[in-house]
Amino acid sequence: MPPDSPLRNPDVARLFVAYLLSYTGSAMAPIAMAFGVLELTGSTRDAAIVIAAPTMASIAVLLVGGALADRLSRQKIMATADTLAMLAQLTMAALFISGNATVPLLTGLMLVNGVAIALNAPAATGLIVQLVDKSQLQTTNALLGMARHGAVAGGAALGGLLVALYGAGITLAIDGLSFGLSALLVLSLKPKPQRPLAAASMVQDLVLGWKEFTRHRWLWVIVLQFSLVVAGLEAVFGLLGPAVAREQMNGAADWGIIAGVFGLGMIIGGLLGVVIRPRYPIRFGSLWVFSFSLVPLALALALPVYAVAICALLAGIGGQIFSTLWNTTLQQRIPVELLSRVSAYDHLGSIALAPLGILLAGFLFEFIGSRDTLLLAAAVIIVPTAVVLLVADVRQMQAPP
Repeated sequence: MPPDSPLRNPDVARLFVAYLLSYTGSAMAPIAMAFGVLELTGSTRDAAIVIAAPTMASIAVLLVGGALADRLSRQKIMATADTLAMLAQLTMAALFISGNATVPLLTGLMLVNGVAIALNAPAATGLIVQLVDKSQLQTTNALLGMARHGAVAGGAALGGLLVALYGAGITLAIDGLSFGLSALLVLSLKPKPQRPLAAASMVQDLVLGWKEFTRHRWLWVIVLQFSLVVAGLEAVFGLLGPAVAREQMNGAADWGIIAGVFGLGMIIGGLLGVVIRPRYPIRFGSLWVFSFSLVPLALALALPVYAVAICALLAGIGGQIFSTLWNTTLQQRIPVELLSRVSAYDHLGSIALAPLGILLAGFLFEFIGSRDTLLLAAAVIIVPTAVVLLVADVRQMQAPP
């Protein structure tokens, strides 16, 4: 390990392991839920409703989560979110195992998962600046991204295998336990103290965050772009991919391989994120977003599994490069006391259309077929990405010295 590696910092190392555990389980959950509901009812519309539920809950709670994370303890909020997710996952596992799972019950528990996500995401972005110096932010973001997506690679492949062999219930139970272990590791961290904020109402906190968010054109333009990009990605990876795998491939096992290779691409992207230092980070990262369209295009063309997996590999590389550069730019340019609130607006805008994308994909899949639905998903990734590159702030913003 290099002498200046952030992993020599015990807090970063523990957070790295926490990410490995929780994201391994989380990578299993979408596969388990998609195939579990499809097995339960046989309807992509039902699957779409259940899969869209956590994002809908996140939209409702994200801004509150961001404000709480800036004002209270980001560390404790993350641990609370992991505990909440553990309870929801274990309950869903029990429902599947006992044969009592229903679409309304699963939807309600997925809403609880969405609340956990909304509490965790803004707090996590802000907590990193309490663990490392600014000079180590990009390397730390890349390493934690490798942990997340290395876990996705193994977890997705393992999830596909577990669902094929043992069903959705056992897979979700493992996911729940991983969240519990992650919560314990997060509680063991020793971050720098958060700067106390002046007394203010929740509304005042959110207004200050909104002013900072809208002050940066590159920021809100990219978030608008990702509201469409994420809708397309969620539709493909959350619903359309599993549905196509079920109808045209070897079911959960093949989709687990494809999703796992996507995670492998994220690991490669993380390795690149450690060493690359582009002069124009947002422009460089945005060009990689075009790679997200490769998987829906490959599925629409009915390419063999290995070809879809290659496309997933490239999309994973692009996703992690963008994520590393994006998070580092936020942490460098947004005041630390506003970071979780701005991050909440970022997350909220990025996922705002995701439930609609999943629901539309479920209905369109049944009415116009998989091919045309997948081509539409690719288009909502390609078109806004091309448009955002026309914005001068996106093209011209340079990395700080």
